[in-house]
Amino acid sequence: MSEFEIPQGDGRPVDVYLDLLRVRMDTEDYRLLRRLVEPVLQAIQEERLSSLDLALDSGADDLPQEVREEAALVIATAVTGRMDNEVVEIDVDETGPVRIVTDATTASDPERLGEIADYIRERHRETEELRGIAEVSGLSTDF
Repeated sequence: MSEFEIPQGDGRPVDVYLDLLRVRMDTEDYRLLRRLVEPVLQAIQEERLSSLDLALDSGADDLPQEVREEAALVIATAVTGRMDNEVVEIDVDETGPVRIVTDATTASDPERLGEIADYIRERHRETEELRGIAEVSGLSTDF
């Protein structure tokens, strides 16, 4: 079977989603995506996700935004088993635009997105407060 044929797998939503991406995406972008998500998918399968640290925005300046967003959607599909996830950008004054992955219902609900933005603002405020305490205490502020 060639790399571009869609295999008849066990029907897991993440496998179906990856097969659709393989057909839709540029070959190099798809390979990059697979390299990015493969450790996460393996960790999910082995139920050791809590020991894995993944940041799609840090240290990946050359990573195309489409690949980052698709990677987030692949991981969300693997975790939730749902294929209706969407990447939504929320403008939060304190932090600037924040991209989140959520289900289609939440993505289309301005009230719920406002609640999420409020939560992000509160977490940012708490982080800055803790950073200030750490700085005054002579502790590391890199968290």
